[in-house]
Amino acid sequence: MNITLTDKALQWFKQEMEVESGDTIRFYARYGGSSPFHEGFSLGMTREEPIEIGVKTVIDNVTYYIDEKDLWFFNDHNLNVDVDATNDELKYTYTK
Repeated sequence: MNITLTDKALQWFKQEMEVESGDTIRFYARYGGSSPFHEGFSLGMTREEPIEIGVKTVIDNVTYYIDEKDLWFFNDHNLNVDVDATNDELKYTYTK
């Protein structure tokens, strides 16, 4: 499994969350909403120090990661992070 972020997504993190070198951003399964794999769960994101990294991507010394305990949510798919141009919010897609 991999995490990829578009240039637009990286810019979104810099502008909206003011990420800086050394920061860690966690993607996690949260209760509520829906996803392509699990009704009643959706993807959340927060700035948080890792406990047990399951998968990570480091770009410009910023670590984007998923905790080991949340890997079930992705159903063996890669996480692709982009920005939805219509509402300037993050958009997640999942690929094999």
